[in-house]
Amino acid sequence: MISTILNITIQAAFAIHALLIGYAIYRVWRGKDTIGRLLGVELVGTLTIAVLVLLALVQQNRLFIDVALGLGALGFISVIGFAKYTADQPQIAEHQFAEHQLIEQGGD
Repeated sequence: MISTILNITIQAAFAIHALLIGYAIYRVWRGKDTIGRLLGVELVGTLTIAVLVLLALVQQNRLFIDVALGLGALGFISVIGFAKYTADQPQIAEHQFAEHQLIEQGGD
């Protein structure tokens, strides 16, 4: 009984994570600005880590946990690098600031 409930719960979690990964990839592809795309990339990485942990539960293999930890560290470092790159590019920073000012004023 418990194993049946656990299997259904894990399958539902896989389905939810797959939908969320699809939405995050859409945000990366069609995002309005650089910050939105950066958040989408980070979300894809986080959801992939969650899927790897679920795989570790299903397969009963600790290797997936190790891969998830490595992916998490790599994702963190890549987001820091991309944020630094964006901050060092004055035209990107000015464009983002101008877009946010326009949005706050109610313009399109």
